[in-house]
Amino acid sequence: MQANGAGQDPGSELSCRTSAQNGEGSSAGGAHANGLVSLTNNGNSVSDNNGLSAQAEVSNNTNDVNSTVKKKKRLSQSEEDVIRLIGQHLHDLGLNQTVDMLMQESGCRLEHPSATKFRNHVMEGEWDKAESDLNELKALMHSPSAIVRMKFLLLQQKYLEYLEDGKVLEALQVLRAELTPLQYNTERIHVLSGYLMCSNAEDLKAKAEWEGKGSPSRTKLLDKLQTYLPPSVMLPPRRLQTLLRQAVELQRERCLYHNTKMDSGMDSVSLLLDHACSRKQFPCYTQQVLTEHCNEVWFCKFSTDGTKLATGSKDTTVIVWQVDAESHQLKLMKTLEGHAYGVSYLAWSPDDVYLIACGPDDCSELWLWNVQTGELRTKMSQSHEDSLTSVAWNPDGKRFVTGGQRGQFYQCDLDGNLLDSWEGVRVQCLCCLSDGRTVLASDTHQRIRAYNFEDLTDRNIVQEDHPVMSFTVSKNGRLALLNVATQGVHLWDLQDRVLVRKYQGVTQGFYTIHSCFGGHNEDFIASGSEDHKVYIWHRRSELPIAELSGHTRTVNCVSWNPVVPGLLASASDDGTVRIWAPAPFQDVQDADGPNECSSMDS
Repeated sequence: MQANGAGQDPGSELSCRTSAQNGEGSSAGGAHANGLVSLTNNGNSVSDNNGLSAQAEVSNNTNDVNSTVKKKKRLSQSEEDVIRLIGQHLHDLGLNQTVDMLMQESGCRLEHPSATKFRNHVMEGEWDKAESDLNELKALMHSPSAIVRMKFLLLQQKYLEYLEDGKVLEALQVLRAELTPLQYNTERIHVLSGYLMCSNAEDLKAKAEWEGKGSPSRTKLLDKLQTYLPPSVMLPPRRLQTLLRQAVELQRERCLYHNTKMDSGMDSVSLLLDHACSRKQFPCYTQQVLTEHCNEVWFCKFSTDGTKLATGSKDTTVIVWQVDAESHQLKLMKTLEGHAYGVSYLAWSPDDVYLIACGPDDCSELWLWNVQTGELRTKMSQSHEDSLTSVAWNPDGKRFVTGGQRGQFYQCDLDGNLLDSWEGVRVQCLCCLSDGRTVLASDTHQRIRAYNFEDLTDRNIVQEDHPVMSFTVSKNGRLALLNVATQGVHLWDLQDRVLVRKYQGVTQGFYTIHSCFGGHNEDFIASGSEDHKVYIWHRRSELPIAELSGHTRTVNCVSWNPVVPGLLASASDDGTVRIWAPAPFQDVQDADGPNECSSMDS
């Protein structure tokens, strides 16, 4: 077959029926029973060692095949579909004689003869003939009105090719006498008319975002035209590859442990085995235990760029850890001291330059640190009566909101100056949405409300039946993960305002435990628990896929590295921070049941 699909003998039979059915075989000009054309050796048939032409051999084989076709049972519709898909794939690989034999032996045809003729005329740039072919195809279409759209696409290509060839008058004639009378997509016609002013072909291609005259652009045109034709008439392009890719993607999506970026290509995938990820590739194993804190560790949070981890403790310190880019081992970078009440909450600025630390309920202060210099930029306290236990950064990185259970709810700048306030809101946890205006706050009324500091409006988003101890929001702002007292972890859809899922296994009383989204595409959910474990769920599954053991007291907080999907941190009342990663050796034996992962302590 020629690279652009041209070379078809217009007089040859275009159907892919068998010779026994239509009484015709392949012509000497190279046309195949599948209606598509391949090249011969300089236009001549190729002889074998016995002096017989290859085509004569194919003809003999065809006669033998045809004698058996009548004896075969009639194929089901699904079987015919599979044969057509295989035929299309083989044709795309250039194996046209193989396609001929397949179609002749099966009694199928790759596509309708009218579609084959239409395809060849488009690829050869014979626009008048292609337009005439549309009349034949109209009777085969479910929506004959689509003919206008197809004709518009054909004429658009014709117009652009005239312009590229410098045939401005011919292009103008197409625009005025053929495209405009269609009375379809007048806005696009105005755009097309503007291309008349292009100074050269390269300028035209750039402005029209078009590959230019030839096989690539015509192939893309055919792909668009096919969408208007039933698949029984013309198969969608590369249909077999599409189905295989969808199957691979579906298997990956259903894989409970798949935690890497999905490669859209098929080259890295084996189609001979079902996709399956091992728990050994999942962050279920203790890679490191950080013991530098000397009291309960209440909070941990990776930076936005994943290069640092901040941990806050009852011992009044914040420790900032550096994540090694190669080994993913953590080492102490800075210790920030002086938080008299302890540190129960931390928030990185969007650019990771600053870190805000909050204390427990009786703390009226917050600390804003410059992480790079280790200097305290702001120590903020509006009133000794306040309780500033939660904080969230505005996406602009220039403002933050803070509040607590005593009714304070402030918006401040980086120097701690009060910009706005909302009276009477007893805040448990905060989150700023990406619009830069909306702040979500859980309060003592077992709900999450949305507050707008610009127009001073608020509305209810989530209503629970028990206290919301903490919550976090997915990167896209669509989902919220709540730790609900005595109930566990709940997933809410913030847009539809509905409870999506209740995750099982975790022990949650009235301690504040912080859960998180994580892994590639935030497909996973992790949470600490009062039973000393870390629980991990796939977002779509209510049952945990991993229970991580190692801590000896309540696990207060977990944080998943946003850049390294195989790195998870957990902070516990046992005074340690554990770093979880995939198994150090992939041949390690599974010691636990299907829903557990063991630690790999040295």
